[in-house]
Amino acid sequence: MERHSERLERIRKLAWLLTVLSFLVVLVSAYIRLSGAGLGCTGWPDCYGQLLTAGGTTHTGAVRILHRSVASLSLLLGFYLAWQCLRPQPVQPLARHATLLLVLMIVLALVGVWGADPHRAWTSFFNMLGGVGLVTLSWRMVVAAGPAAPGPAPARSTAVLHAGLIALGLAIALGALIGARFAATACMTTPSCAGSWWPAAEGWGALNPFARVAAPAMPGDAGGVALHLLHRYCAVSAVLLLGIAGLRAQAAEATRGIGKWLLVLVVLEFALGGLTVVSGFSLWLAVGHSVGAAALLAVGAQLMARSRVAAA
Repeated sequence: MERHSERLERIRKLAWLLTVLSFLVVLVSAYIRLSGAGLGCTGWPDCYGQLLTAGGTTHTGAVRILHRSVASLSLLLGFYLAWQCLRPQPVQPLARHATLLLVLMIVLALVGVWGADPHRAWTSFFNMLGGVGLVTLSWRMVVAAGPAAPGPAPARSTAVLHAGLIALGLAIALGALIGARFAATACMTTPSCAGSWWPAAEGWGALNPFARVAAPAMPGDAGGVALHLLHRYCAVSAVLLLGIAGLRAQAAEATRGIGKWLLVLVVLEFALGGLTVVSGFSLWLAVGHSVGAAALLAVGAQLMARSRVAAA
């Protein structure tokens, strides 16, 4: 008869592997998406958005094969991980996490059927959000299957952390819209957009992810400027709130390590965002910004889960 601890250890190893694969999916997907959009192309920014007139993705060969192979392997591993969590008896909360993770992977696989058309903003938008979700959920399983944190965490309000994660989620969604709507060139200055500090009334329609994209947003485009400004305001709010949450986490041994990682990732992600704009949207800085967002949300969710256990 297999011991419960042995089963948890096996699940944890599988979740670790799935976390690594999820990060790789996010990284390769970001590279394909951003380089295909034109970031880093010769003649930037004039060549930005040429994918919209090329009739589909220009990526073939090793990069696309790597992406499909890793995504397929992740899906198979997701099925196996869910089976390990559910049979012979469900292990909670791992079974719930594994089921949600598997559902998300199946949905992303279905969304990918329409992903070849860059004019469909919603496919890129949901793929970007889904990738972040994969990393967060798989890492949550690693933590849930691992040993308990050392020492009790003091019960305290999680309102600041919760607000910070909401702000971060909104910033990630707005960043995904910027990419999906090819709006990078709409605002190439920081902190304001060529002197604009608040979205114009006609720019709010850019929040609709289901609009069909015909061409990249030109500099000063109202919709693109709105997305950039809202993304930056949400990002600044997330930095302040998560920074406070990370500092407060230093008060207890059980959350100190998570809090330090949260602080490091907050600073790194904010720096990558600013450098991406200042550099004229460097391809690899933009890719790093995408991967950093997934890591930051995963660690923030881990701290939230630990804080809730303490409060209970």
